[in-house]
Order: sequence, then C-alpha cells, then structure tokens
Amino acid sequence: MALQYQSGFGNEFSTEAIPGALPANQNSPQRPALGLYAEQLSGSPFTVPQKSQLRSWLYRILPSVKQGPFRSYKQFKANAGSVTPAQLRWDPLPIPKKKTDLIDGVVTMATGGDAHSWSGLGVHRYAINASMQKRYFYDADGELLFVPEQGGLTLRTELGVLSVKPGEIAVIPRGIKFAADLIDKTARGYICENYGAPFVLPDLGPIGSNGLALPRHFLYPVAAYEDKKGDFDLIAKFDGALWTSKIGHSPLDVVAWHGNYAPYKYDLAQFMVINTVSFDHADPSIFTVLTSPSGAPGVANIDFVIFPPRWSVAEHTFRPPYFHRNIMSEFMGLVLGIYDAKESGGFVPGGCSLHNCMSAHGPDAGSLDSASKADLKPVYMKDTLAFMFESKFIMRPTATALKKGLQKDYHKCWQDLPKLFKSRT
Repeated sequence: MALQYQSGFGNEFSTEAIPGALPANQNSPQRPALGLYAEQLSGSPFTVPQKSQLRSWLYRILPSVKQGPFRSYKQFKANAGSVTPAQLRWDPLPIPKKKTDLIDGVVTMATGGDAHSWSGLGVHRYAINASMQKRYFYDADGELLFVPEQGGLTLRTELGVLSVKPGEIAVIPRGIKFAADLIDKTARGYICENYGAPFVLPDLGPIGSNGLALPRHFLYPVAAYEDKKGDFDLIAKFDGALWTSKIGHSPLDVVAWHGNYAPYKYDLAQFMVINTVSFDHADPSIFTVLTSPSGAPGVANIDFVIFPPRWSVAEHTFRPPYFHRNIMSEFMGLVLGIYDAKESGGFVPGGCSLHNCMSAHGPDAGSLDSASKADLKPVYMKDTLAFMFESKFIMRPTATALKKGLQKDYHKCWQDLPKLFKSRT
C-alpha cells in the first residue's frame, strides 16, 4: 500500500481510509458508521484558547480502553513508587470502628506537583466517626476543598462557622485554623488540597454573564469566637508532614474581622448547568465550578468539575462521556446515584477513580451497549452527582492507596467491548 500524506501545519485535517467512515457534521454519533468507535485524543486542556486547541477525533475498530493492565517492563523496571499509566479505581473507605476524627481519618490517595513551588495538588478521602475534641488544625501546604459524600460536617474556623453536607462543598484557605465536628454519627467524603493559586470562578467566555456557579450563591461565615482555656493541641500540615504544638487556649478566638481571605461554602444544587441542546457530548469543562489557574491561559492547576442532575436531549448522539485520552489527569468521585458512563457497577458513592495523562478511559461495555441502542428522547438525569478534580499534573498514587480498596479488575469493564467493524469493500 502506497503511503499518502496531507499538506499543512497546525490546520484542521479530515481524512478517511474508507468513504463514509467519517461523520459529516458531528463528533460522537450514537452509532458511528461501519461499527466504529468514536474516541477523542486531546493534546491540550479543554479550556485553552481556540488557537491553542490540540485534539483529534478518531473513529477506530476498537477503543483504546480495551487492553490489559500495565506492568513494569522487565528490561526497564519502573522506579520504586513510580506512578502507573493504568486506569485505577477504588471502593469506598469503610467507616472506622475505633474513635477517629478528621485528623486521623484522612487517607491520601495521590499527589501531583510540588507544594514548595505553590503548584499542584493532593487528593484525599476521609472516613470518620468522631468530632475533633481539644484539637485544631491548619494546612500550610494548600487550601482545602471539602466534598462530603456521607454525613455532614460543622467546620469551626477562625473566621466563623460553616455547616456543610452532601451536595455542598466548603473551602478553607491555606493557613486558616479550624476544627471539624460531626453533624451525624459518621461522615465520609473527599478533599482536594490545592497547592497552587486559590480557587476562583472560571471565565465564562461566550457563555456570557449568566451561567455555571454565580458569585451570590457562595456563603461566607460571620464572626464567631471561642473564649476558653484548656489543654489543646494545634496540628499543622507543613511540607507534607504533620506537626503538633501545645496551646493553652482555643485559637478560634477572632471576635471581628474584615477582608476577603476567608472560608466559604456553596450548594451545588445552585449550579446553572450549560449543556448541548442539539448534538454531540460537550467537553466536561462546561461543568466547571471552581478553577485554580496555573499561569498559562486555559491550563488549570486544578479544575473542580461536577456532573449534577440535568436534562439530556442531544439527538443522533452517544450521550454518555465518549472514549478519551486526555493530556490532563482526572481524579473522579461519586457523591450520589449512578454515573452515566459506569452503569454496569463498580463505581459507587464514596468510591473514586484516577485516569492519569493519556490513560484511555470511557464508558464500560454495558453503558456503551445501552446508550448506543437507546431511544433518544429527552431524559432528566436525576438523583446523581459525580465530580472530578482535573489537573495538568500527573497524580502519583500513594503506597497506601495502592493497597487499600484498589479494584484489581477495573480494566475488565472494557474487555467485553465487541468488534463491530464492517468495511465496505
């Protein structure tokens, strides 16, 4: 077969080896021609300026997710503790049996970047059954974004008190002292530790002045103070380690304050969803609640993205997330219900997954089959709430995470994807 080429550099190309294989006017049809699979390959973050966008849609015989688990190559051993390109997924953390507060109930799942250079993130989960008594905490390495999954928390901070429950989030800036109390008997959830620039609302661009999270829906605490003496411990996270100091009074003794460096909360039900009303599955960046900029336009240190209840109305389209390989790394969790790309099970509330840079991922075999055959009437996706911490940094799983609750057979959810290809010859 003679080699063929296209001329140009950096332009938008279109090519097909078989006439009719390429969709004429959309990217992710419900049933691509010739029994092919649609897969997007992203060489840039979704949110970079249009002139910097790098991505190609591939229509292939089998998607990249259909592969076995990665292992270190025998002639070139991975360094001890090295991150793996494999897709990773975890079961929910069990609620501890012995008395455990937030300080001791946090499990670090992965880290990326470097707190020393104020860039990157740490991803954690927590499972607790006790309030913080006579203990206070602050994080010098980054700000903390709480995403409760089960049970609420009362966060007593230097600047006031926040109550946060599943379906809401709370952010405590770097260095602010606080204590976490249970609202219910137990609590479980996720924490994103942001080493980089503080979270802000994303620029809306063509969306305009209305949409996504609105500033007026974020709530800040009013001044509240503790005037008490006692034998207390002040615990600090500094340079990746925990340090403790004795203190004879409550550090939450601020009687008044003014400024704009303060903790806040947000009800995710207030998020104004933007979605497609014609065809194709839009990039997940349309669901961005908060972003931590990196300095490069459109390249996030962290994007906090949610997938809340919403209408799905796209026509002639494969509606769940498409098969994908992304330059950004994605840590995903589930707060409520079922995620539409993992309807076959294994991804449950309290669980999580990690798809690092260029690791293929997408709908499991059951979700692919049902979505490909569905009668595409408008559907309201209710009782669901998933989220994603997306970052330009590769996230390195901790040794604990690789031993605790890791699903060894995650890759099998794609092994039943059938070969449907029928060439027209």
